[in-house]
Amino acid sequence: MIPSPKALGELPPGIHTATVDEIEAVFARIPRRRALFNGLLHAVQNLQASGVRRVFIDSSFVTTKTAPNDVDGCWEWHDAVNIDALDPVLLDFSHHRGAMQEKHGIDFFIANWMEAGSGLTFLEFFQLNRADEPKGIVMITLGENA
Repeated sequence: MIPSPKALGELPPGIHTATVDEIEAVFARIPRRRALFNGLLHAVQNLQASGVRRVFIDSSFVTTKTAPNDVDGCWEWHDAVNIDALDPVLLDFSHHRGAMQEKHGIDFFIANWMEAGSGLTFLEFFQLNRADEPKGIVMITLGENA
């Protein structure tokens, strides 16, 4: 369930589990957000078909910001992920992930990789705001919910 945002429009600290339908209902109500959601949905469907089990959504998309630029997030890599079924743009980290942003409107990383500037995993990094204060993110467990 997606909790109500706190001050600054951010989710309360923690990882909040939601279905794709819940994300759509809460965060895809206006045209810009709907377009971003559609790109996110296509990426999530591909990640699910590739065997990815969990996707984490971050950024201004999961805030009260009216017009977010993209959807940031990360996904869990594990041995059963079928790399041949994975959309190649989801592994293209060159050119500031331009292909990923152009195709899906997302900026995704692998959850257990280290974010260079902080030394944290991307999953940990995404749970802090720009002031290094804890904030919430949304987790989609893939399966019948996606």
